Amino acid sequence: MTSPTAPVRVRFCPSPTGNPHVGMARTALFNWAFARRHGGTFVFRIEDTDAQRDSEESYLQLLASLRWLGLDWDEGPEVGGPFGPYRQSERLDRYAAVASQLLDAARAYRCYCSSDELEVRREAARAAGRAPGYDGHCRELTDQQANAFVAEGRPSVVRFRMPDGAFTWTDLVRGDVTFPAGEVGDYVLVRANGDPLYTLVNPVDDALMQITHVLRGEDLLSSTPRQLALWGALGELGIAEGPLPEFGHLPYVMGEGNKKLSKRDPESSLLFYVEQGYLPEGMTNYLALLGWSLSEDQDRFSLQEMADAFDISRVNASPARFDLKKCTALNADWIRLLDGPEFVARLGVFLREQRGMHLDADGVDTVRVAAALVQERVETLGQAADMLHFLLVEEADFAVDPADAAKLLTVDNHPVLEAATGALGELENWSTEAIEASLRAALIDGLDLKPRVAFGPVRVAISGRRVSPPLFESLEILGKERSLARLESAVQIASLP
Repeated sequence: MTSPTAPVRVRFCPSPTGNPHVGMARTALFNWAFARRHGGTFVFRIEDTDAQRDSEESYLQLLASLRWLGLDWDEGPEVGGPFGPYRQSERLDRYAAVASQLLDAARAYRCYCSSDELEVRREAARAAGRAPGYDGHCRELTDQQANAFVAEGRPSVVRFRMPDGAFTWTDLVRGDVTFPAGEVGDYVLVRANGDPLYTLVNPVDDALMQITHVLRGEDLLSSTPRQLALWGALGELGIAEGPLPEFGHLPYVMGEGNKKLSKRDPESSLLFYVEQGYLPEGMTNYLALLGWSLSEDQDRFSLQEMADAFDISRVNASPARFDLKKCTALNADWIRLLDGPEFVARLGVFLREQRGMHLDADGVDTVRVAAALVQERVETLGQAADMLHFLLVEEADFAVDPADAAKLLTVDNHPVLEAATGALGELENWSTEAIEASLRAALIDGLDLKPRVAFGPVRVAISGRRVSPPLFESLEILGKERSLARLESAVQIASLP
């Protein structure tokens, strides 16, 4: 694609229903990168005209998710802009006015067909081998016929009158796309209760907000002829100024088994990754790879590097598969790239916001010292929090994993735990080096055990798990008093039949 000559204006316009989805986040990312690449404007618009499904909680999650990803918007909620308001629930009067103008210009008409009547005619069309779309039954009603329906008390929807002819456009991702004449029937703009539908509000807002490029999911490809036709009508009525926007339809995001990633899949929710402790750098990096890459030999790149290089014509039209293992591995790379203080800071925020741990000064110091023990071992901040939990928990709340206790805090290992307790109890210099020397002398030399057999029960007694940070360093950080108390408790467990 050549660089746009007019100022770029793109929009991201989710509906606040449910948790933010990774496919939605990928769409936001590509729009943001396109705007930043071309020095344009990124508009964040909320499509909340479905009062039954929309929620304020979901709206706030959308804002928080974009902020977490590091995607700033130039116009939209809490920012404002020249084309506000940016929540469609606050623009209903404008949609009603446009619908009236379309009716007055005969570009739309009232349809009085009931749901049952529509279904009967659809079934008849299928039986005859015809397309089951709307058959134009009310397209040319006379005033007398319309008045008769009104007298019966029939409700009516507003349908757009699709023009004849095929619809062709050059898609920024898929190239030339054509919908043959007659394939797209007259469609509903306004429900019988007066509520405007997506088919009306989305193109109207794109027109009024002077959107130049529409980058959205492949699932919306079939609605593009409708929007092109409506844009034409809006232009004739003087509502839309400037040329039609260019469209680019982004590939599906697939899950396991090459099925479209569903909102029911746990890994589809962006909040899952926040709660598990993925880094926003890792998440945006992986989302970018779902259909695009910086180069063939570079999978890891920053948000700024993406913005500097993003080219919509290089987006692959084929479906992209969301690979949780690859996403997690890439996140681990980003964790290792953090310098020590930054890792400690991120971990502290995660512990507070996701685990509800409000650390005192001693707890903060513990995290600062212990973080270096796990940074190279974990893939997420959640894993780091789990590995360090035994150092931060109050003794009354410390618990040993039952499965690990059953394997290692056994009668056979009672002598190991007793020997470790006795050796460490006599230790005056409580340092990593002294602890290691004492345990090796007592367990490896004294009991003639291999290291794995010797230290496994001690690890479970101290950390509560078979997998933990390095044992000797953990003992030093935990302190002599707490370490001996946990070992003594483990001795009691191991003495039970």
